Amino acid sequence: MIEEGSKSSKSMVEKRQLFMEMRAQNFDVIRLSTYRTACKLRFVQKRCNLHLVDVWNMIEAFRDNGLSTLDHNAEINVSRLETILSSIFYQLNKRLPTTHQINVEQSIGLLLNFIVATYDSEGHGKLTVFAMKAMLATMCGGKILDKLRYIFSQISDSNGVMVYAKFDQFLREVLKLPTAVFEGPSFGYTEHSVRTCFPQQKKILLNTFLDVLMADPPPQYLVWLPLMHRLANVENVFHPVECSYCRSESMMGFRYRCQQCHGYQLCQSCFWRGHASGPHSNQHQMKEHSSWKSPAKKLSHAISKSLGCMPIGEPPHPVFPEAAERPQDLAHTTTLESPSRLDEEHRLIARYAARLAAEASNSTQCPPTDLSFNFDANKQQRQLIAELENKNREILQEIQRLRLEHEQASQPTPEKAQQNPTLLAELRLLRHRKDELERRMSALQESRRELMVQLEGLMRLLKDEEQKQASQTGSSPHSSPSHSASCTMPMPIRSTSAGSTPTHTPQDCLAGVGDDVLDAFSQGVPRNLRNDLLVAADSITNTMSSLVKELHSVDDGLEDEEENMRNGREKVSSLKHSGKRQSTPSF
Repeated sequence: MIEEGSKSSKSMVEKRQLFMEMRAQNFDVIRLSTYRTACKLRFVQKRCNLHLVDVWNMIEAFRDNGLSTLDHNAEINVSRLETILSSIFYQLNKRLPTTHQINVEQSIGLLLNFIVATYDSEGHGKLTVFAMKAMLATMCGGKILDKLRYIFSQISDSNGVMVYAKFDQFLREVLKLPTAVFEGPSFGYTEHSVRTCFPQQKKILLNTFLDVLMADPPPQYLVWLPLMHRLANVENVFHPVECSYCRSESMMGFRYRCQQCHGYQLCQSCFWRGHASGPHSNQHQMKEHSSWKSPAKKLSHAISKSLGCMPIGEPPHPVFPEAAERPQDLAHTTTLESPSRLDEEHRLIARYAARLAAEASNSTQCPPTDLSFNFDANKQQRQLIAELENKNREILQEIQRLRLEHEQASQPTPEKAQQNPTLLAELRLLRHRKDELERRMSALQESRRELMVQLEGLMRLLKDEEQKQASQTGSSPHSSPSHSASCTMPMPIRSTSAGSTPTHTPQDCLAGVGDDVLDAFSQGVPRNLRNDLLVAADSITNTMSSLVKELHSVDDGLEDEEENMRNGREKVSSLKHSGKRQSTPSF
């Protein structure tokens, strides 16, 4: 019972960890609810490392986990949600360099607890597929345009027309995010949310959907969404301007300039907290700046605008064709490392470059009324080509870096070899063993040749003796047994005495041979030594084969070598013993 209570208390602490850290940031001192909500959600995004996951990687994770084929109202349990989050963050770590790896387990735990607290407050342990898609697609990194296009593909029909019921469902799910960070009274869902965004009698296509949600200002219920993306873009922006309230000589992030008080500017910290000084009041209209332009740039910009050298206002998003928006499930894409992906990008860049050149050549023949349209189209195409070239350059650099790392890791260096003296000693010992076995094999080959020569001599001798006995038997068939016995009786090999000459017998030619040969020729019927000699030759051949096997198995280890050497010594000793018994005759 005590252990169960400690586990449950630990689980509660982990669930509240993210909210405790968010409270420690003291975001509640921000005066405006829009900035307060955007800052809180941006903190959750960065703390869970969702800002490192692009929306396209998120869509690919949906497809890999089989969510693209499920109905929006289908429910998944918490264990499967944890599996999906694990695949997202482990794939993220594969894309990041080794010096920027994240703590995957911690990110999974924080994000899982936040999603459960947001969408399963009653503790059922389940949530819908559409709720998870809407939450992750909204809180991940990437451009807001790409996010809204994916969201529209999920809430539109096959004709590319937005379904109001699905958009209402999207608002229900996405507005639970401000409620989760305690901003529900300002941005909670109401029954009039859809009506305030779109008139229900109008057919909404993709471009109209983007016009409304990316307008300035956007719909009141979603005003925090584009602000969260602007916060991400200005976190490292520097303004060399002094704050009129805190007198800080530089600003980071947003810069706010009063439209009534000349030269009065505030940093984002002072503006968010409602600070004011002198004649300035919080009721004055302030303009938000996300970048810094020098007076010279402002003057050139104003002159260009007055002379008509640049368009007065740019659209908030490119105009897409009025066709059904294809569901973004990335089923047709490949990984960045595949060569087909690189070839496809090269062909895409070449195709856009050719189209741009063709339109540039045709623009000289267009009437003056089409100049502005061609200028806008060419500008968009140039921007697209620049983005594709930058992406292609990054991919090629990453592939080159990975290739160099692989080559450096696979090539053995002299330093690595010198750092392992045990390996060098084992290699020297193996070479020594190999040389020794080669010398032994050469010696055994020489012995084999000598034994074969002896074998041929003995066989010739045996054949001659058989012919002699056959001739004697044929020439004197009636000879007495005593005469025959006198030819085959054992006699001394050599008989010498002082004052007499040595007498040679037929057995004198067998001097120096083994006892088996002598016994064979000393008896009446000579033994057939051919089989014995062939067995000796086979034994020599088998010994040579085993020695060759020993030579080829040197690299298998020192223990095997010692065993083989022991066996080789035993065989060599047996060969020496048999050699003594079967020595060569003296001619």
